[in-house]
Amino acid sequence: MVFKKMLSAFGVGGPSVDTVLANPNTRPGLALEGQVNLVGGDSPAAIEHIAVSLVTRVEIEGGDHEYAGIMEFYRMPVSGAFELAPKQQLSIPFQLPVPWETPITDVYGQRLHGMTMGLRTEVAVARAVDKSDLDQVAVHPLPVHERILDAFARLGFRFKGADLERGHIYGVQQTLPFYQEIEYFAAPQYAAQGVNEVELTFVTSQSGIDVVLECDKRGGFLTPGHDVFGRYTVAHADADRVDWVQVVDGWLRETTGRYGQLRGQAGFGAPHGYHAPHGHHGHGRGPGMGGVVAGAALGAVGGLVAGEMIEDAIEGDFAEDWGFGDD
Repeated sequence: MVFKKMLSAFGVGGPSVDTVLANPNTRPGLALEGQVNLVGGDSPAAIEHIAVSLVTRVEIEGGDHEYAGIMEFYRMPVSGAFELAPKQQLSIPFQLPVPWETPITDVYGQRLHGMTMGLRTEVAVARAVDKSDLDQVAVHPLPVHERILDAFARLGFRFKGADLERGHIYGVQQTLPFYQEIEYFAAPQYAAQGVNEVELTFVTSQSGIDVVLECDKRGGFLTPGHDVFGRYTVAHADADRVDWVQVVDGWLRETTGRYGQLRGQAGFGAPHGYHAPHGHHGHGRGPGMGGVVAGAALGAVGGLVAGEMIEDAIEGDFAEDWGFGDD
Protein backbone atom coordinates (compact mmCIF):
# COMPACT_ATOMS: atom_id res chain seq x y z
CA MET A 1 0.00 0.00 0.00
CA VAL A 2 2.82 2.42 0.86
CA PHE A 3 4.52 1.59 -2.43
CA LYS A 4 1.29 2.26 -4.36
CA LYS A 5 0.95 5.65 -2.67
CA MET A 6 4.51 6.48 -3.68
CA LEU A 7 3.82 5.49 -7.28
CA SER A 8 0.62 7.55 -7.29
CA ALA A 9 2.52 10.59 -6.03
CA PHE A 10 4.73 10.30 -9.12
CA GLY A 11 1.75 9.97 -11.43
CA VAL A 12 1.93 6.18 -11.86
CA GLY A 13 -1.48 4.54 -11.74
CA GLY A 14 -3.13 7.92 -11.20
CA PRO A 15 -6.11 9.45 -13.01
CA SER A 16 -5.91 10.38 -16.70
CA VAL A 17 -7.42 13.35 -18.53
CA ASP A 18 -8.46 13.87 -22.15
CA THR A 19 -10.19 17.06 -23.25
CA VAL A 20 -12.32 16.93 -26.39
CA LEU A 21 -13.35 20.12 -28.20
CA ALA A 22 -16.62 20.19 -30.11
CA ASN A 23 -14.83 22.36 -32.70
CA PRO A 24 -11.22 23.59 -32.41
CA ASN A 25 -11.97 26.46 -34.82
CA THR A 26 -13.12 29.74 -33.36
CA ARG A 27 -12.96 33.53 -33.70
CA PRO A 28 -12.30 36.38 -31.26
CA GLY A 29 -15.40 37.05 -29.15
CA LEU A 30 -16.87 33.56 -29.62
CA ALA A 31 -16.43 30.50 -27.38
CA LEU A 32 -14.78 27.09 -27.32
CA GLU A 33 -17.06 24.27 -26.20
CA GLY A 34 -15.91 20.88 -25.06
CA GLN A 35 -15.72 18.39 -22.26
CA VAL A 36 -13.03 17.22 -19.88
CA ASN A 37 -12.99 13.42 -19.71
CA LEU A 38 -11.48 11.90 -16.58
CA VAL A 39 -10.72 8.26 -15.82
CA GLY A 40 -9.83 7.26 -12.29
CA GLY A 41 -6.58 5.49 -11.54
CA ASP A 42 -5.77 2.48 -9.35
CA SER A 43 -6.76 4.26 -6.14
CA PRO A 44 -9.06 7.11 -5.08
CA ALA A 45 -7.81 10.57 -6.05
CA ALA A 46 -8.65 13.87 -4.37
CA ILE A 47 -9.15 16.32 -7.23
CA GLU A 48 -8.50 19.86 -5.96
CA HIS A 49 -9.69 21.68 -9.08
CA ILE A 50 -9.96 21.50 -12.85
CA ALA A 51 -9.31 24.54 -15.06
CA VAL A 52 -8.97 25.24 -18.77
CA SER A 53 -6.89 28.06 -20.22
CA LEU A 54 -5.70 29.52 -23.50
CA VAL A 55 -1.93 29.45 -23.98
CA THR A 56 0.31 30.74 -26.76
CA ARG A 57 3.94 31.43 -27.57
CA VAL A 58 5.10 35.01 -26.97
CA GLU A 59 8.37 36.76 -27.80
CA ILE A 60 9.80 38.30 -24.63
CA GLU A 61 12.64 40.77 -24.32
CA GLY A 62 15.21 40.22 -21.59
CA GLY A 63 17.98 42.79 -21.60
CA ASP A 64 19.77 42.59 -24.95
CA HIS A 65 18.18 39.24 -25.81
CA GLU A 66 14.78 38.06 -26.98
CA TYR A 67 13.39 34.63 -26.25
CA ALA A 68 10.10 32.78 -26.68
CA GLY A 69 8.00 31.84 -23.68
CA ILE A 70 4.70 30.00 -23.31
CA MET A 71 2.10 32.35 -21.84
CA GLU A 72 -1.30 31.57 -20.35
CA PHE A 73 -3.52 34.56 -21.12
CA TYR A 74 -7.06 33.46 -20.23
CA ARG A 75 -8.12 30.95 -17.58
CA MET A 76 -11.47 29.58 -16.45
CA PRO A 77 -12.34 27.11 -13.66
CA VAL A 78 -14.28 24.02 -14.73
CA SER A 79 -14.68 22.22 -11.41
CA GLY A 80 -13.91 22.56 -7.73
CA ALA A 81 -12.76 19.83 -5.37
CA PHE A 82 -14.19 16.30 -5.49
CA GLU A 83 -13.19 12.67 -4.98
CA LEU A 84 -12.53 10.53 -8.09
CA ALA A 85 -13.05 6.83 -7.42
CA PRO A 86 -10.77 4.15 -8.91
CA LYS A 87 -11.55 3.58 -12.62
CA GLN A 88 -14.46 6.05 -12.42
CA GLN A 89 -15.26 7.74 -15.73
CA LEU A 90 -16.46 11.33 -15.61
CA SER A 91 -17.16 13.95 -18.30
CA ILE A 92 -17.42 17.64 -17.39
CA PRO A 93 -18.69 20.06 -20.07
CA PHE A 94 -17.37 23.63 -20.39
CA GLN A 95 -17.74 26.72 -22.55
CA LEU A 96 -14.67 28.98 -22.62
CA PRO A 97 -15.12 32.57 -23.88
CA VAL A 98 -12.43 33.59 -26.39
CA PRO A 99 -11.19 37.11 -25.53
CA TRP A 100 -11.74 39.74 -28.21
CA GLU A 101 -8.01 40.48 -28.35
CA THR A 102 -7.05 36.85 -29.00
CA PRO A 103 -4.57 36.84 -31.90
CA ILE A 104 -5.41 35.34 -35.28
CA THR A 105 -3.68 32.04 -36.04
CA ASP A 106 -5.31 30.92 -39.31
CA VAL A 107 -6.25 32.80 -42.50
CA TYR A 108 -7.93 31.22 -45.55
CA GLY A 109 -7.60 27.82 -43.88
CA GLN A 110 -3.81 28.16 -43.50
CA ARG A 111 -1.84 28.53 -40.28
CA LEU A 112 0.06 31.82 -40.10
CA HIS A 113 3.74 30.94 -39.92
CA GLY A 114 4.99 31.66 -36.42
CA MET A 115 1.63 31.38 -34.63
CA THR A 116 0.57 28.77 -32.04
CA MET A 117 -2.52 28.52 -29.87
CA GLY A 118 -3.70 25.83 -27.49
CA LEU A 119 -6.34 25.02 -24.90
CA ARG A 120 -4.65 23.62 -21.81
CA THR A 121 -6.51 21.53 -19.26
CA GLU A 122 -5.13 21.38 -15.73
CA VAL A 123 -6.27 18.76 -13.24
CA ALA A 124 -4.80 19.42 -9.79
CA VAL A 125 -4.49 16.20 -7.77
CA ALA A 126 -3.83 16.35 -4.04
CA ARG A 127 -0.49 14.84 -2.97
CA ALA A 128 0.31 13.78 -6.54
CA VAL A 129 1.62 15.06 -9.86
CA ASP A 130 -0.91 17.32 -11.57
CA LYS A 131 -2.33 16.09 -14.88
CA SER A 132 -2.63 18.21 -18.01
CA ASP A 133 -3.79 18.04 -21.60
CA LEU A 134 -3.23 20.41 -24.52
CA ASP A 135 -5.43 20.73 -27.60
CA GLN A 136 -4.56 22.78 -30.65
CA VAL A 137 -6.91 25.69 -31.39
CA ALA A 138 -7.34 27.67 -34.61
CA VAL A 139 -8.43 31.32 -34.29
CA HIS A 140 -9.87 32.70 -37.53
CA PRO A 141 -10.33 36.39 -38.36
CA LEU A 142 -13.53 38.34 -37.91
CA PRO A 143 -15.09 39.87 -41.05
CA VAL A 144 -13.37 43.25 -40.65
CA HIS A 145 -10.01 41.49 -40.13
CA GLU A 146 -10.61 39.47 -43.30
CA ARG A 147 -11.39 42.58 -45.36
CA ILE A 148 -8.20 44.33 -44.24
CA LEU A 149 -6.01 41.25 -44.74
CA ASP A 150 -7.55 40.73 -48.18
CA ALA A 151 -6.82 44.38 -49.06
CA PHE A 152 -3.13 43.89 -48.21
CA ALA A 153 -3.01 40.86 -50.52
CA ARG A 154 -4.81 42.69 -53.33
CA LEU A 155 -2.39 45.60 -52.99
CA GLY A 156 0.47 43.21 -53.65
CA PHE A 157 1.91 42.71 -50.16
CA ARG A 158 3.57 39.33 -49.50
CA PHE A 159 3.13 37.69 -46.11
CA LYS A 160 6.41 37.25 -44.23
CA GLY A 161 5.44 35.92 -40.80
CA ALA A 162 3.63 36.64 -37.57
CA ASP A 163 4.48 36.63 -33.89
CA LEU A 164 3.35 37.92 -30.53
CA GLU A 165 5.37 40.56 -28.69
CA ARG A 166 5.04 41.01 -24.96
CA GLY A 167 4.14 44.62 -24.17
CA HIS A 168 1.49 47.30 -24.50
CA ILE A 169 0.91 49.77 -27.31
CA TYR A 170 0.92 53.41 -26.29
CA GLY A 171 -2.46 55.09 -26.74
CA VAL A 172 -4.38 51.85 -27.37
CA GLN A 173 -6.82 50.35 -24.86
CA GLN A 174 -5.35 46.88 -24.47
CA THR A 175 -6.12 44.16 -21.92
CA LEU A 176 -3.83 41.29 -22.94
CA PRO A 177 -0.13 41.46 -22.01
CA PHE A 178 0.99 41.07 -25.65
CA TYR A 179 0.12 42.21 -29.16
CA GLN A 180 0.31 40.47 -32.53
CA GLU A 181 2.49 41.63 -35.43
CA ILE A 182 1.59 40.36 -38.90
CA GLU A 183 4.59 41.12 -41.10
CA TYR A 184 4.57 41.79 -44.85
CA PHE A 185 7.18 42.43 -47.50
CA ALA A 186 6.29 45.76 -49.10
CA ALA A 187 4.26 45.76 -52.31
CA PRO A 188 6.15 47.11 -55.37
CA GLN A 189 4.48 50.54 -55.35
CA TYR A 190 5.57 51.09 -51.73
CA ALA A 191 8.98 49.45 -52.16
CA ALA A 192 9.64 52.04 -54.88
CA GLN A 193 9.29 54.66 -52.13
CA GLY A 194 11.92 52.91 -50.00
CA VAL A 195 9.58 50.89 -47.74
CA ASN A 196 11.04 47.51 -46.80
CA GLU A 197 8.34 45.94 -44.68
CA VAL A 198 5.00 46.73 -43.06
CA GLU A 199 3.86 45.29 -39.74
CA LEU A 200 0.12 45.12 -39.07
CA THR A 201 -1.39 44.91 -35.57
CA PHE A 202 -5.04 44.43 -34.65
CA VAL A 203 -6.28 45.27 -31.14
CA THR A 204 -9.86 44.09 -31.14
CA SER A 205 -12.78 44.90 -28.84
CA GLN A 206 -16.49 44.19 -28.90
CA SER A 207 -17.22 47.36 -30.88
CA GLY A 208 -14.31 47.44 -33.32
CA ILE A 209 -10.57 47.31 -33.79
CA ASP A 210 -7.57 49.57 -33.57
CA VAL A 211 -5.37 49.01 -36.63
CA VAL A 212 -1.73 49.87 -36.02
CA LEU A 213 0.73 50.09 -38.93
CA GLU A 214 4.50 50.16 -38.67
CA CYS A 215 6.29 50.97 -41.93
CA ASP A 216 10.01 50.25 -42.08
CA LYS A 217 11.94 52.40 -44.55
CA ARG A 218 15.46 51.46 -45.58
CA GLY A 219 18.25 53.97 -45.26
CA GLY A 220 20.05 55.63 -48.12
CA PHE A 221 23.67 56.58 -48.73
CA LEU A 222 23.46 59.60 -46.42
CA THR A 223 20.24 58.88 -44.51
CA PRO A 224 19.48 56.31 -41.79
CA GLY A 225 16.67 53.78 -41.98
CA HIS A 226 13.70 54.40 -39.70
CA ASP A 227 10.12 53.41 -38.87
CA VAL A 228 6.91 55.44 -38.87
CA PHE A 229 3.62 54.48 -37.32
CA GLY A 230 -0.06 55.02 -37.96
CA ARG A 231 -3.13 54.10 -35.94
CA TYR A 232 -6.67 53.86 -37.30
CA THR A 233 -9.97 52.88 -35.68
CA VAL A 234 -12.59 50.74 -37.43
CA ALA A 235 -16.05 49.53 -36.37
CA HIS A 236 -17.10 45.93 -36.97
CA ALA A 237 -20.14 47.30 -38.79
CA ASP A 238 -17.86 48.88 -41.43
CA ALA A 239 -16.77 45.46 -42.75
CA ASP A 240 -19.03 45.57 -45.81
CA ARG A 241 -19.51 49.32 -46.11
CA VAL A 242 -16.26 50.57 -47.61
CA ASP A 243 -13.72 49.85 -50.35
CA TRP A 244 -11.00 48.32 -48.21
CA VAL A 245 -8.31 48.44 -50.88
CA GLN A 246 -8.81 52.18 -51.13
CA VAL A 247 -8.96 52.60 -47.35
CA VAL A 248 -5.81 50.55 -46.63
CA ASP A 249 -3.93 52.26 -49.44
CA GLY A 250 -4.91 55.61 -47.92
CA TRP A 251 -3.67 54.53 -44.50
CA LEU A 252 -0.35 53.41 -45.91
CA ARG A 253 0.18 56.56 -47.96
CA GLU A 254 -0.67 58.76 -44.99
CA THR A 255 1.62 56.78 -42.68
CA THR A 256 4.58 56.70 -45.07
CA GLY A 257 4.00 60.39 -45.79
CA ARG A 258 5.23 61.09 -42.26
CA TYR A 259 8.79 60.17 -43.25
CA GLY A 260 9.42 63.67 -44.59
CA GLN A 261 7.61 65.31 -41.66
CA LEU A 262 9.83 63.53 -39.11
CA ARG A 263 13.17 64.08 -40.84
CA GLY A 264 15.51 66.14 -38.71
CA GLN A 265 13.39 66.00 -35.55
CA ALA A 266 14.98 65.03 -32.25
CA GLY A 267 14.58 61.34 -31.55
CA PHE A 268 13.78 60.64 -35.20
CA GLY A 269 13.30 56.93 -35.75
CA ALA A 270 13.94 56.03 -32.11
CA PRO A 271 11.75 53.48 -30.32
CA HIS A 272 9.13 55.12 -28.14
CA GLY A 273 5.70 54.79 -26.72
CA TYR A 274 5.59 51.32 -25.12
CA HIS A 275 5.29 50.94 -21.40
CA ALA A 276 8.47 49.73 -19.72
CA PRO A 277 9.75 47.17 -19.12
CA HIS A 278 8.15 45.27 -22.01
CA GLY A 279 7.75 46.14 -25.68
CA HIS A 280 10.23 47.80 -27.99
CA HIS A 281 8.35 49.80 -30.59
CA GLY A 282 6.14 52.87 -30.43
CA HIS A 283 2.98 53.36 -32.42
CA GLY A 284 1.77 56.88 -33.10
CA ARG A 285 -1.83 57.98 -33.41
CA GLY A 286 -3.56 58.41 -36.72
CA PRO A 287 -7.04 59.58 -37.68
CA GLY A 288 -9.76 56.96 -37.35
CA MET A 289 -12.77 56.11 -39.46
CA GLY A 290 -15.52 55.67 -36.90
CA GLY A 291 -16.19 53.07 -34.22
CA VAL A 292 -14.66 54.25 -30.95
CA VAL A 293 -12.91 51.27 -29.40
CA ALA A 294 -14.15 50.18 -26.00
CA GLY A 295 -12.15 48.13 -23.50
CA ALA A 296 -12.11 44.38 -24.08
CA ALA A 297 -14.56 42.63 -21.81
CA LEU A 298 -12.23 39.90 -20.62
CA GLY A 299 -9.17 40.13 -18.43
CA ALA A 300 -5.84 38.38 -18.84
CA VAL A 301 -3.82 36.07 -16.67
CA GLY A 302 -0.55 36.82 -18.43
CA GLY A 303 1.48 34.24 -16.53
CA LEU A 304 4.29 32.20 -18.05
CA VAL A 305 3.67 28.46 -18.01
CA ALA A 306 6.55 26.11 -17.31
CA GLY A 307 7.75 24.58 -20.55
CA GLU A 308 7.76 21.01 -19.26
CA MET A 309 4.07 21.29 -18.33
CA ILE A 310 3.28 22.06 -21.95
CA GLU A 311 5.76 19.58 -23.38
CA ASP A 312 4.23 16.70 -21.43
CA ALA A 313 0.94 17.26 -23.21
CA ILE A 314 2.30 17.64 -26.76
CA GLU A 315 2.96 14.96 -29.31
CA GLY A 316 3.93 14.77 -32.99
CA ASP A 317 3.78 17.77 -35.29
CA PHE A 318 2.12 19.86 -32.61
CA ALA A 319 5.36 19.64 -30.59
CA GLU A 320 7.34 21.20 -33.41
CA ASP A 321 4.83 24.07 -33.64
CA TRP A 322 5.55 24.89 -30.01
CA GLY A 323 9.31 24.53 -30.31
CA PHE A 324 9.54 21.14 -28.61
CA GLY A 325 10.51 19.20 -31.74
CA ASP A 326 13.62 17.12 -32.24
CA ASP A 327 15.33 19.58 -34.59
